[in-house]
Amino acid sequence: MATAPTSTATRQPASPISPALVWFRDDLRLADNPALCAAAAEGRPVVALYVLDEDSPGLRPLGGAARWWLAGALRALQDELSLHGVPLLLRRGPAARIVPDVARQAGCGLVAFNIRTEAAAAKVDEAVTARLRADGREVCPTLGHLLHMPGSVRTVAGGMPRTFSAFMRGAVRDRPALAVLQVPLLRPAAHALASEALDAWHLLPTAPDWAGGLRAAWTPGEPAARARLEGFMEDGLAGYGTKRDRPDLPHVSRLSPHLRFGELSPRQAIVAAASAGAAGDAPAGDVRKFEAEVYWREFSYHLLHAMPDLSRRNLQSAFDAFPWRECSGDLKAWQHGRTGYPIVDAGMRQLWTTGWMHNRVRMVVASFLCKHLLIHWQDGEHWFWDTLVDADPASNPASWQWVAGSGADAAPYFRIFNPVLQGEKFDPDGSYVRTYVPELARLSARLIHKPWEASSLDLAHAGIRLGVDYPRPIVDHAAARERALRAFEHTRKEIRSAG
Repeated sequence: MATAPTSTATRQPASPISPALVWFRDDLRLADNPALCAAAAEGRPVVALYVLDEDSPGLRPLGGAARWWLAGALRALQDELSLHGVPLLLRRGPAARIVPDVARQAGCGLVAFNIRTEAAAAKVDEAVTARLRADGREVCPTLGHLLHMPGSVRTVAGGMPRTFSAFMRGAVRDRPALAVLQVPLLRPAAHALASEALDAWHLLPTAPDWAGGLRAAWTPGEPAARARLEGFMEDGLAGYGTKRDRPDLPHVSRLSPHLRFGELSPRQAIVAAASAGAAGDAPAGDVRKFEAEVYWREFSYHLLHAMPDLSRRNLQSAFDAFPWRECSGDLKAWQHGRTGYPIVDAGMRQLWTTGWMHNRVRMVVASFLCKHLLIHWQDGEHWFWDTLVDADPASNPASWQWVAGSGADAAPYFRIFNPVLQGEKFDPDGSYVRTYVPELARLSARLIHKPWEASSLDLAHAGIRLGVDYPRPIVDHAAARERALRAFEHTRKEIRSAG
């Protein structure tokens, strides 16, 4: 089974004088970076390059929150490389033209990069590789953003796993021991190439500047990723298996945006958790659960490799006939956290404020959109793509399809989260709701997840005018559940036959 680091090219002896170009993409780190290690091997001087490619066909443009994160991540990478005397060249345009041009201008005999497995990105990589080889340059593609090459994880019978549990079993069955690559000795290459200015890319919002909450919540970059991983190993991993579903508790890693932009590798995360378990700092069950969460991301990328249009097409074709509703009013109420269901609204406001949402709450709000409101999962996926700092081309659509019921290993069509019960179970004191829906802050824990049941006296004491200060529910849960069941029954036989 192929595991990182993996080179898909045959290495040829190279002159130690010729510099190497490392092309950074979704791997904005120095540690455990196979491409960087390959570029620096044999004492080669290194040229570092990042290309903002918004021109190549099929590449999905980053959403607003992800663009904000990218700006910070690139600035952090510039700082880290500068400690080694290596400048980061920034270029904007089609990578198939820019990468070979920079390699030629800098006199690089080798170009190393971590491959991307999404179809459109892989085509760009193929075009870059073809031009480089036509120029007589050595190309060294490596695997850095995944643990396993897509297509390499198989069931015992030899087929592609269609469920996460089968994928997880196949992935870990023959996996060799994982070891993290250290930062290589870096020698700067002598060249006179100028970098574009990061500020000229206008990745940050200005009019209006809506990123104040993001700045307060996050610090992009490899040093911050390393600090967050270490902090989670010390204070969050123990108890993760049972407490990760509580949005009011600090037992989630919040590593997802760092993994998304490659400031941290999945191997680093798993090795750190295994080390914490071996040292007795966390029970084995918590370590296994954390590893499974990392592997959900892995599974999503393997699904995306098998189905390149995962964000645009149902994985289960039976859902093509599902009777989705189009209702811009309900969609806007959901987007703005004004549904009248406090746990849903708290999640959507956390997303808008911080660019992130707790995973349990993501499932609740996604279920609410798809099943209570019968609004297409693609509308939710698009909103998350624009507002999440960790908007991931694989995990985002795979997770939305899982909740909607149209994906691999999907939640059964009849699993419809009750937002009141979800709130009472996972935010029992109402602390999470009070943080993001402050107009309900003075309600008791007994009423905060169902304010419509509060008496006039309770509402007056809490300073709430229901329907004015906070909306009444836009849909009745029981009625919405029955409507969803009827809608899903429409495709039930097709789903069963397709499965």
